[in-house]
Amino acid sequence: MPVAELSGVTKRYGEVTALAGISLAIEPGELVALLGPNGAGKTTAVRILLGLAAPTTGHAAVFGRHPASRHARLRRGALLQVAKVPETLRVREHIELFSSYYQNPLPMEEVVAAAGLKGIEKRLFGDLSGGQKQRVLFALAICGNPGLLFLDEPTVGLDVESRRALWGRIRGFAARGGSVLLTTHYLDEADALAHRVVVINHGRIVAEGTPREIKARTASGGLEDAFLAIVGQDEGTAEEVMQ
Repeated sequence: MPVAELSGVTKRYGEVTALAGISLAIEPGELVALLGPNGAGKTTAVRILLGLAAPTTGHAAVFGRHPASRHARLRRGALLQVAKVPETLRVREHIELFSSYYQNPLPMEEVVAAAGLKGIEKRLFGDLSGGQKQRVLFALAICGNPGLLFLDEPTVGLDVESRRALWGRIRGFAARGGSVLLTTHYLDEADALAHRVVVINHGRIVAEGTPREIKARTASGGLEDAFLAIVGQDEGTAEEVMQ
């Protein structure tokens, strides 16, 4: 059974169709990168899987249950692009608070080690660097011992060293059997981390495959060139249909 699944999902906001009958499955231990230009439907797909929005038609499930169910919420974690926590709490206090929401949280020391927070547990969140804050948010996403992790632009605004460090934490989560749905505009990030790349445009999946398979679509062998070619070709097809 897939860890998370969208089956024939359409989502409409009035006259705007954000998703047009897409089907997507994330398997156990798989890291899937969902790519697409702004407004392609990525955020809508993630919101449906998080139980924050309901499909207009089609079916969504997380661990075989409704995404908004308690069962699903206790088995997934999320690091979203817009995330805020109180700056006057210490790192350890944040982790203790979030861990209390779950039935079988990870031990504190395991969370600290997995997120690379050793030595800064007693520091106030507001006193941390940008990279350290992002590692704390990653810790809060994994402290509940989830089987599925949603990462929405997890390294935006980070320097190269901090980005690479967080990549290592994400790889570690997947290596322990966790599944990940990653949305990112950094194509090198998708290339470095993903087992499978899914390209979405105008609410439809327009390409899917391993990073190597996607890159093989262009002579340059680069993911950025392949992405631009796929999206550009889709735009041309859309124009032909409209004409």
